[in-house]
Amino acid sequence: MKSRLYTKYVSEVRPALVGNGRFKNPHQVPSIEKIVINMGVSSSLEKVAVDDAAKDLTAITGQKPVINRAKKSVANFKLRQGQPVGCRVTLRRDRMYEFFDRLVATALPRIRDFRGLNPRHFDGRGNYTLGISDQTIFPEIDLDKIKRHQGMDITIVTSSESDDDARELLKMMGMPFAER
Repeated sequence: MKSRLYTKYVSEVRPALVGNGRFKNPHQVPSIEKIVINMGVSSSLEKVAVDDAAKDLTAITGQKPVINRAKKSVANFKLRQGQPVGCRVTLRRDRMYEFFDRLVATALPRIRDFRGLNPRHFDGRGNYTLGISDQTIFPEIDLDKIKRHQGMDITIVTSSESDDDARELLKMMGMPFAER
């Protein structure tokens, strides 16, 4: 069974974007290609910090993360080559739509004093990145088992070539952008 947000995209969003007249072909309509979630962990913390971040990311996304390791040694940061520095997950298809739905419907409204996301965080190629300072906004995280508060970066990659088309797509999908 397909995700609620995917059926909304197929039945409402895509026809509305084609109806605007900006796209002549239905295959030109932008879509969400993937969502990448990244958690960086300070290397100065204890060694289990990366494992805890990986457990939290697994609970949030439903997919096992990849552990990122340092490529070079940097003496000023007390960083050695091969030392774990974070973890990341790339979501596609059904899991991507499920995560996006949970992010927009339940997680973002739980942020204290939330007034919407900054609509200027696009990269010029139609991709949107937002930073979350605390992983406890997701209901999958048990607050009693949290050892440390950890932030994450979420990048939403769209097939759009311009920021305006991607902004319109994400707004129609339910992304709560702040009004200027």
